[in-house]
Amino acid sequence: MALLDERLRARLPPRYSQEAADEPVLYACFTIGDRAWYVIEGEPEGGDFLFFGLLSPAYEFREFRLSELEAVRGPMGSRVERNQTFTEGMLSDVIPAPES
Repeated sequence: MALLDERLRARLPPRYSQEAADEPVLYACFTIGDRAWYVIEGEPEGGDFLFFGLLSPAYEFREFRLSELEAVRGPMGSRVERNQTFTEGMLSDVIPAPES
């Protein structure tokens, strides 16, 4: 399956549309090994696609591009894949709060 299919592309809100939300919705998750990119927003940018989301395991919010994901290679040439078992939801429903 393509990382960004037409269904996901149509569902993603544009950049900055969830900026004022108390809690953003996560729409998709891309993974390779222990690394994950959780998608919050996205839009076309030139011939690429620009996402904004949460990166794990560092749990930092940042922009990333589809071309970057497609270029990542893991051990033995593995590629980033879209997590087919991921269920979209609010940030706190998807990512557990850190233990105090």
